[in-house]
Parts: sequence; C-alpha cells; structure tokens
Amino acid sequence: MLLEKIKSPADVKALDIKSLEQLAAEMRTALLKKLSKRGGHVAPNLGFVEGTIALHYVFDSPRDKIVYDVSHQSYSHKMLTGRAQAFLEESHYGDVTGYSEPTESEHDFFMVGHTSTSVSLALGLATARDVLRESGNVIAVIGDGSLSGGEAFEGLDNAGEYATNFIVVVNDNEMSIAENHGGLYKSLAELRTTAGKSENNYFKSLGFDYKYLEQGNDIASLIEIFKSVKNSTRPVVVHLHTQKGRGYSYAEQNREGWHWAAPFNIETSEINWGSGENYGEILGLYLMAKIKSDPKVVVIHSAVPAGIGFYEARRKEAGKQYIDVGIAEEHAVALASGLAKGGAKPIYSTHGTFIQRTYDQLSQDLCANNNPATILVTMSGADGMNDTTHLCIFDIPMLSNIPNLVYLCPTCVEEFKTMADWAIDQTEHPVAIRVPNAVHHRSDIFEKDYSRLNKFKVVHRGERVALIGLGDFYQRAAAVALELRREGIDATLVNPRYASGVDKDLLLELAKTHDVFVTLENGVIEGGFGQKVATALGDTCAKVLVRGLSKEFYDKVSFADLCEKNHLNPSQVAKDVMQLLS
Repeated sequence: MLLEKIKSPADVKALDIKSLEQLAAEMRTALLKKLSKRGGHVAPNLGFVEGTIALHYVFDSPRDKIVYDVSHQSYSHKMLTGRAQAFLEESHYGDVTGYSEPTESEHDFFMVGHTSTSVSLALGLATARDVLRESGNVIAVIGDGSLSGGEAFEGLDNAGEYATNFIVVVNDNEMSIAENHGGLYKSLAELRTTAGKSENNYFKSLGFDYKYLEQGNDIASLIEIFKSVKNSTRPVVVHLHTQKGRGYSYAEQNREGWHWAAPFNIETSEINWGSGENYGEILGLYLMAKIKSDPKVVVIHSAVPAGIGFYEARRKEAGKQYIDVGIAEEHAVALASGLAKGGAKPIYSTHGTFIQRTYDQLSQDLCANNNPATILVTMSGADGMNDTTHLCIFDIPMLSNIPNLVYLCPTCVEEFKTMADWAIDQTEHPVAIRVPNAVHHRSDIFEKDYSRLNKFKVVHRGERVALIGLGDFYQRAAAVALELRREGIDATLVNPRYASGVDKDLLLELAKTHDVFVTLENGVIEGGFGQKVATALGDTCAKVLVRGLSKEFYDKVSFADLCEKNHLNPSQVAKDVMQLLS
C-alpha cells in the first residue's frame, strides 16, 4: 500500500501520475473506512483528495503555507503530512482532530472550524512574509459555499488590492452544505459553462489574475495548473470544478445528506443517526405550521437547514417564506431586523457556535433598534458540539448582556412552543430562545404570555435550599432536589425561564427563608446567568453555589466528563449543598 509509505509531502513528490492515482484511491478507501466508524465530514473530504495530492506534489509545505477554509476537507492533507496512521489503524483514529490543528503538525497553521476565514488568515501570512522579506508561496483553499460569507469577500477585496505572491484555490463543487444561495453563484456558474472565459468574472473584478480548471479531480491537470501559478508575483485565483462526494456513489447522489454523517454502513449507506425524537424535526414541523398559518412569518437560515428540519421538500413547500442566506449569519440578523421593521414576523435560527459571529448585528442592527425578530439558538450547551472550533457554551454570557434582548430558556418541548408562539406574535422586543438538545416533555401548564419580563416560576416551594435550573438544566435541578430529599431537605425548585435578567423580588423573598441558592446552567459561568443571581443576592446572608462550566476551550471532552469535572452531576451538587449547610 502506497499510503502506508507516505511520511511527508516529499514522498508524494517521488511518485509518478499512475502511482498518484493509486494513492488517491487508497486515500478514499481509508477515508470511508474511518468515517464509517467515527463519523465526520464525508463529501467535502472525498471531493478534494486529488486537489490535496496535487498541492503537495507542486508546493513545498511547510515552507509554502497552505491554509484550509473551515478545514473540514483537510483529512487528505493530514494523511500526506505524517498522520496517515490516524486513518489506517482504528486504534489511532482518535489521534487527530477533524480540522487543521497546529499542535498536530508543522503543516497546519491555524485551528479553523468556522467558514470563510482562510483568505484573511492566509493573507496575513503572506503579508508577514513580505514585511519580513522572506519567500515562499501562500495558498488559501476555500470552497465555493464559503464565498457567501462576508469575511471571504473582505479578504479577497483586500488581497486583490496589494497582495504579491498569494494563491487562492476555489474548490467549486456547486454546493455549500445544501445548495448555494446568492447572486455570486450565477457568476460562478457562468464561469463553469464558459470554461472560465466569461467576462462576468467576480475574481478579476477584485484585482486577481484568474485560471480555471474544469477537470478539478484530475491529478495531472491539477499539477499542471498549480505549477503555472507557483512563485507568482501577483494575487491569483485558481478555480477548480470538483465533485463533492467523489468516489462514493451515495454521497455523489446526495451531496447535502452526506456533507456530514454519523457512523454508517459503507455497503448499504445506512447512517446511524440514533433513535427517538430530535429538535430538528420538532422545529421543522413547528415552523412549517407557522408558515402555513401566517403569511407574515418568514424563516431564515444560514446554510445548515437540516438543523431545523428544513430538508429539500420542506424548503420547496415553504416557498418565499423560507430564506437561506448562505453562510452569512451577520446578514441574516440584520435581514431579520429589517423584516421585523417592515411588519413581517422573522424567525432566524442558527447553532450556538455560529451565533457568535453576529454580535455586532445583534447589538446594533437588531437590539438597539428594538425590532421584534425571533432568534432560535440551536445546539447550545455542553451537550451540543464538543470540539474547540464548534463549542456552543458561550451564548448565555453573549446574548444575555445585550440590552433590549429577551433570552428565554425553555425546559421542554411544550414550554418551547409557548415561548416561541409568544415571541413570534409579540411586537415589543427582540427575543432569542435557547432551544434544548435533549428532548423532554412535561405535563405542566405553561404560560402563554412572557411580557412580564424576568419573572421566575416557583415549581415547588420548600425551605432552606433553592434550586434554580436554567433551561434544559431544570431537569438536573429536579434531580438534585431528589438527592436532597434523601438527606431530609425539601428544596425549593425554580424554573427561571429568562437568562437575560433575574427576578430580584422573588430572590430577596426567598432569601428570608433559604440559606443556600444553587444555580445550574448549561454554559460557561463567567458573565452568565448564575453570576446575575449571585449579584442580586449579594446584600443578603444567603450562600450562592453557581454551577456551570469553567471558561475553557474544551476539545472533544464528553458531556459526562464535563459534568463530572465541573461538579454538575446531581449527587455532586447535593453533596456540595450539604457541606454548605453544615
């Protein structure tokens, strides 16, 4: 096997074309085998195997610096830079991350997991090279879907003005995660149909030289075009037409469904998504019902429609009441603000890790204008995504401290629906709702009006200890109450509902009869909900136990381990409470 012998890019350069093609086949086999066992980005990696081989054949990494956008297509790069064992031996599958990682190899320059960043990052490397009067090529690899992000335009616009040796490889597979959206893609399509000869050339208009390759999965052609731009003295775009999911028929036929997959059966293509209810489908049904019942409702998403259950059929059914803005979260928030100002009822949904990209738009475009848009924050908390580049644990401090924004945290499906119904129809506030990950149902009667802001709900009134469980950690607080009951403590149980403010009147009332308050939140403590409660109780004699996550960049730490580390397990919390009481 050739792949077993590849220890560095130098070994790639020693191969002839036929051997390189054999290497590509072996790499695809290794990719599929590992991904079928561990899950991960399937179609993006399969589509850029030949491109990666050709880059390392022509350029001299790490002296020549290659920066991958999102880096979710960098598995092949890892194989060719001394990490093939992590794809060939199951016992070593966990040795590398799913994204570029500088601590793994000198060939990786940035930890990257969010999109549209490679051009700006690589331009920084190229500019530093020029300032220090060094040499070497700098290559930014970016997928066509990532071009819809504002940072990609900003980087290209800046690079086109003054960059010297700077190569941008556009990996054009005609797809984002789902289909591409935006006027830019008409230009890309025209470039493809004219073999790059159209005068309607986005890249040339920004100051780049331009080369097009239709056979973007042909190694010999790739080597030739990369050789033609090596050591260029001007910024140049190399536009490659590639096939997303290449080499695996199921991924070729369903490029959206195979963008990312859980473990799967290679032969049958059956993916193990797990069983039971999930909020993706719950949101899909709920939002479609809203669209059908109210022509003012407009659902907005940014390139990950599966997150709200909006697969192709549902997108078509929604028609103009569904807008996919591409990978443009900042635009989505401002668009929602404009829609709300115009009298529509916008609902924008994105994952907790991606809402971080929108802080200025949330603060200025939406909340300073106090427009009543609804924001659904999905995959939030430590039980969401768990690698450093996609952590979803910082949204509570971020959102809860923006003036005018009401941040609601439902405990279950039924409470989510009542909160969302109110948020969509009310006209007084911008409202964000933290959608849980785990599906819980409760038979309680939930309020339909949340306009009396920051009013907590006492679910059970006890004594001495008050347990305040925010959102999906309400269930955890209830479990702590059971632990304390075994110790003879009848604790008060509170569903706070609001992350953006505290019910000071209730807290001060409870402080007269309670010695210990416990806050539980599925996010970082610093700047979060528990600290607000502690501040409100600062002038009382009550002790406040704030429980959440310490402020760290966790990487692939399991939810169970995070809870253990941060003393979030009910038995641990109960033990800490008993120590305080004693």
